[in-house]
Amino acid sequence: MSKIVMINPANGEKLGEKDSSTREDIRNAYRTARKKFEEFSRKSVRERIEEVKKLKRYILDNLEDIVDRISKDLGKVKTEVLLMEVYPVLDCISYYEKEAEKILRIKRVRNPISLIGKKSYVVYEPLGVVLIIAPWNFPFNLSMIPIISAVIAGNTIIYKPSEQATYTGMLIEEIFEKSGFEKGVVNVVYGKGSEIGDALIEERPDKIFLTGSVDTGKLIMEKASKYLIPVELELGGKDPMIIFDDVDIERASNAAVWGSLLNSGQACVAVERIYVHEKIYDEFVKRVVDKVKKLRQGWNGDYDIGSMTTSNQLKTVEEHIEDAVKKGAKILVGGKRKEGLFFEPTVLVDVDHRMRIMKEETFGPVMCIMKFKDEEEVVKLANDTIYGLNASVWTSDLERAKRIASRIVCGGVAINNVLTASANFALPFGGAKQSGIGRYHGPYGLYAFSNIKALMIEKGKKQKEMNWYPYSSEKYRLFLKTFKSLFSEKTIDKLKGIPTMIKLMRKG
Repeated sequence: MSKIVMINPANGEKLGEKDSSTREDIRNAYRTARKKFEEFSRKSVRERIEEVKKLKRYILDNLEDIVDRISKDLGKVKTEVLLMEVYPVLDCISYYEKEAEKILRIKRVRNPISLIGKKSYVVYEPLGVVLIIAPWNFPFNLSMIPIISAVIAGNTIIYKPSEQATYTGMLIEEIFEKSGFEKGVVNVVYGKGSEIGDALIEERPDKIFLTGSVDTGKLIMEKASKYLIPVELELGGKDPMIIFDDVDIERASNAAVWGSLLNSGQACVAVERIYVHEKIYDEFVKRVVDKVKKLRQGWNGDYDIGSMTTSNQLKTVEEHIEDAVKKGAKILVGGKRKEGLFFEPTVLVDVDHRMRIMKEETFGPVMCIMKFKDEEEVVKLANDTIYGLNASVWTSDLERAKRIASRIVCGGVAINNVLTASANFALPFGGAKQSGIGRYHGPYGLYAFSNIKALMIEKGKKQKEMNWYPYSSEKYRLFLKTFKSLFSEKTIDKLKGIPTMIKLMRKG
């Protein structure tokens, strides 16, 4: 297996090397996880929460060091690391401290009259060993939250960080070790997906949770299908921001700049398409350009935007801009690579849906602004994509905003803000169309890692049930009469059917 060389993308500093995991390393990780599951799955939800609280205490005690190391790994500015990487993890833990026991508690379900004398429940049980494959763009947030969710649900974990964020993966492994977290529950393996992906799936985890690109999601799903391993896929986005002419232009332009350029645009929930009503288009564009020109780009200082993380992604950004310009788009600011992996914050206008930059995920510091005339047109434009992750709608008419939100095919919509549909941890997070399969965060994050089991209990004193053998013409007629009464829309007919039901129950 190869060595992974870790480089700070902002300045080229070598951070170290890490050996990729061998097949034997992977087998041993699964053996450890399976053995540990037998014990860990029997712990109460409260006991699992107490383990997770160790992580929160360690993170808070070592906050600045953790922020510094993530910043070095990814070329991010530290404020963004704190806000977008670390805060969501702390928020996740705090939410589950308060809510997890209630979410995973056995729930009594009402029975229909035909099941009188029985008791129905929903039970939440751990799945087993969960494989979590994390991305490089938010490697702390998008590793820790699914790991924590799966652990609180009672599972053990095989965790593979992105090879592009190995330094953060090693940090996470260190946090689990040094916090005193129970050993064997979370097991880390390292390497390129192309080198160790098959081995990870061939060990047949009980579920695979992937955050990554659409192409990677399709590949994982195809390989998992061989063993019918369930998958949860959190994939890419091409999120639209729709701005009507009755908005506060200053607020909307501020939001558009931040929502498009956070993490140098390397966020699945970043704004990638901005549709502005023609009446305010010129003023909106002017304000955006003024704001983008004032942004400070750099690393390890008072900067707004850091570097990009990978050379491959930077190349994609360049290709998308080149294609757009050839087809008539204009660059109003930026548009060029700087030293290393820095790329200038860029504003494009005169864009349309013939261009790759309006159809494919760009994942870079680019704002694409297009004008629209009316509601029908902009809804069609917003939905003209293979993606369906998030969106935002901007208008002072909240009824219009809610109407449009209901028509956009996606997993979450923010009204008069950006990214906030994914900011409240109690809300589900996930996508429609090719943006993914499944939901997590909040209760959904625990259900995603649970075997949700139906349980029916009765004392079992009767020798026969009414639906058991033997059948007869008389029983058939009684069932006919009962069903016509019970499912009637008239209350009086329902009441008339009760004596027949009782007769059936007695006959058995």
